[in-house]
Order: sequence, then C-alpha cells, then structure tokens
Amino acid sequence: MNKYTQNTVNDDFQWIAAAIHCLVERQEDQPALDEIAAFTGLSPHHLQRVFARWAGLNPKKFLKHVTLAAAKARLIASANIMDAAFDIGLSGSSRLHDLFVTVDLVTSDEYKGRGNGLVFKYGFHPSLFGEVIVVVNKRGLAGLGFTPEIGRPQALAEQKNGWELATWKHDQKSTLGYVERIFASASDANAPLSVLMRGTPFQIKVWEALLRIPSGRLISYGDLAVRIGQPTSARAVGTACGANRLGFLIPCHRVIRETGAVTGYRWGANRKHAMLAWEAAKAEELT
Repeated sequence: MNKYTQNTVNDDFQWIAAAIHCLVERQEDQPALDEIAAFTGLSPHHLQRVFARWAGLNPKKFLKHVTLAAAKARLIASANIMDAAFDIGLSGSSRLHDLFVTVDLVTSDEYKGRGNGLVFKYGFHPSLFGEVIVVVNKRGLAGLGFTPEIGRPQALAEQKNGWELATWKHDQKSTLGYVERIFASASDANAPLSVLMRGTPFQIKVWEALLRIPSGRLISYGDLAVRIGQPTSARAVGTACGANRLGFLIPCHRVIRETGAVTGYRWGANRKHAMLAWEAAKAEELT
C-alpha cells in the first residue's frame, strides 16, 4: 500500500471489483482480458497496470482464482489443513500463518451498559479492499468495516450499535497504524494485535474459530459448525459471521457454501471474491 498514493488504493479496488463482477457473472464463458477490460471501462493495458499495482500479478493469473470451480477445489484442498489448525484447540486466539491476535472480551457490565464510561476513537482510511472505518479503544481494535457501499455515516452508526453510551472521537492518527498492520505482510507484524470482541457467547465462539482459518484456505458453514461442536448450527454460524464487526481481520470471508458458492458477505460478494482471490494468489506465490 506504500508503493503508491492512498487514493490510488481505493481507486484500484473499484476497477478490481468491477473486473471480478464481470468474471463471476460470466464465469462459464471465461471472458478474455479484452472483454473484462471493456466491462470495466478501462483499456486492456490500463487494466493490466491496475492489477500489477494491486495484486502484484497479471489479471489472467489472478482471475483464475475467481471461479466456482476454483473455490470448490480450494475448499476440498483445505480440509487437511483445517484438521491441523483446529487440532490446536480454540482456547488460544492466534491465527495460523497470519497476524497474531489476542482477544479481550467485553465484560457483562460493559455489555449491559452499552459502552457507558468507555472511549472509542475512529478514523477512515484506504485499504486494499476499499475505504475502511477503524475503531479502537485503550484495549485494542474494536471495529473494522468497509464504507464505500453504505457511506461513512452508516458505517459509523453500525459500529456504534451497542456502544451508544460511549464517548466517540474522530482521530485519524490513532487508527492509521492498525490499517497498516492489518493489510501489511504478516511477516511485518511481530507484536500481538489486541482486539475487543462484543457479542453473544455463540458469536464469540464462532469468531474465535474463524481466527484459526489460515490465509488462503476455505471452510464451509457446515464444517465450521462441526468444528465448534454445533453440527446442526450451520445457519446460526452464517448469522454470526454476518454480525462480525472486524472485517478481514476476523476472516468470515473465508467461509463459503459446500458447493463452492461465494455468498453471504455483509460487505458485498465482490469484495469477498476479491479477498479470497487475493489470498489465494499470495498463497500460490509461497508454494
């Protein structure tokens, strides 16, 4: 993200999302680069440059990850990796092959008090997947959501839900460092990243399980339900994923249907496709 201007980061994602939408809608036809470029309104050469800046590889290599068949294959290939990841247990809160995350849970008094006496700082920043709102307090990261589709006021309102009695301060400086860490290379992050979770016991159980899913890997809603000891709760797992306030960091985007279909993301299916394809491309580079 430091290689070019912050505005370019957000602008590039708009084109990437449009290209992904084209491919997903027409994946059976496997459209050529010229057709995808025409859909986005860019020239093929410009689209190549956008992908080179954003993903570090050309569109053909990147977009091969954005198909139903590719998602299904990755879901199957991830099974053994998931066994190893979940065998470690869910008592800890580290995410394998990624940022080390420690979880601080909201107390019952804080939950009932709707944030009374707490102070939250928030800021809006560009990221690889569009502008984000970042919310922090003295105990760590409390919220991260994407703003382009809903706008800043609505994004802030969503983060304030449940914390209506807290003090809220707009502070770009306090939140910038979190964005740089979350969307940087995992190898650049040595110190644990503390997060503050507010949810029901079931939601927290799902969110902590999500932290076990390695980058570049996928799990189905049903399999995740089994992993947390609730085999008949696949639908409830999906609902808990949808209530996640820490987008990308708690990787609900890595949960898909057993069929390989990529649906059900609160910040948009195109963004979920982009995250999954980006992570798959990065994982491929390491193999």
